[in-house]
Amino acid sequence: MSPVNRYKKIEKDFVGKIGRKSHHVKSRIGMFFTNFFQKGKQKFTVMFIPHSEKNIFNFQISVFTLIFFIFLLFVLLISFFGLTTHFTSTNREITSIAGSLSQNEVTLENFKEEISRLRKSMKLFKSQLDKVLVAMNPQEAKNYLEKSAGGDLSSFISLGNAGDDSLKELSELRSLRSYLDNALKPLAEIDKTLLSQKDLLVDIPTLWPLRGVRGNVTQYFGPNIHPFTGGWYLHKGIDIAWGYGVPIVATANGTVKLVGNDVNGFGLYIMIKHKYGFFTRYAHLQKIVVQKGQYVRRGQIIGYMGNTGLSTGPHLHYEVRIGTQVVDPLQFLNIESPLVDKYARKTR
Repeated sequence: MSPVNRYKKIEKDFVGKIGRKSHHVKSRIGMFFTNFFQKGKQKFTVMFIPHSEKNIFNFQISVFTLIFFIFLLFVLLISFFGLTTHFTSTNREITSIAGSLSQNEVTLENFKEEISRLRKSMKLFKSQLDKVLVAMNPQEAKNYLEKSAGGDLSSFISLGNAGDDSLKELSELRSLRSYLDNALKPLAEIDKTLLSQKDLLVDIPTLWPLRGVRGNVTQYFGPNIHPFTGGWYLHKGIDIAWGYGVPIVATANGTVKLVGNDVNGFGLYIMIKHKYGFFTRYAHLQKIVVQKGQYVRRGQIIGYMGNTGLSTGPHLHYEVRIGTQVVDPLQFLNIESPLVDKYARKTR
């Protein structure tokens, strides 16, 4: 037999075997389902026999129906246990969330109360600090107050972002409030000290006697050559030259003791008596605008620069005395006191 025929024969036998096997398998499967459905259609009779003389109750149920009800019961039981477990877990979560919310509400209320107290402390602290700043340096205080205007605690903490560190933040707030409260007393003492110094300085002649300008000191205190006689003499004050009619102000609070006109000397002049034994004299004035016995405040206009009396030109002769002793006015005029000047302007 040729190889080709042999291969064809083998192929034919193989296909035949496959066909027979397939038919056998189909037959077995068919028989299985036939037997399954036959058994499934078999019926059981269920009888309920009462112990009394009542009629017997019975009914028939197929295997399929019984299996279906058993499966349905199994599904219902699984669903019931699943729902029960889910409900229990959800209930626990709800209880936990409710507890957390309650705790957060308490924490939030504590934050609000603490911030309210902190705001009050901050207002008191800022009020005292403003007074101290104004007392120390009015211009810097003004710049500080302008920059800090409208400030609030909203930038300090956000209640909406309270997290796990909320208790720590609350503790820090309380510490800050305690610090501010404790700082109020020292600030108040500083403010009181500055005010007492201010009250002292307004009665000491430290203000420059020309209003709005310093002028030029043309003759200093001490031994000098007299501009008219050419001889040496003790100049008992300082001469400040500037424009004719420049306002002259009181250099400290006091009472006008003398108002006079010395034609051959000081010309029109004023003498003011201050506290602590101080006296000041303002001479060669063009005009006097105060009267003897009048109380004047530091920075108040008392006259205008002139050229009256024995004078070489428009200038102010300014003297400072302590009791009967003349002293160099520049020792006091060189004392910087912007706070006192600002206070004096307010009280004029």
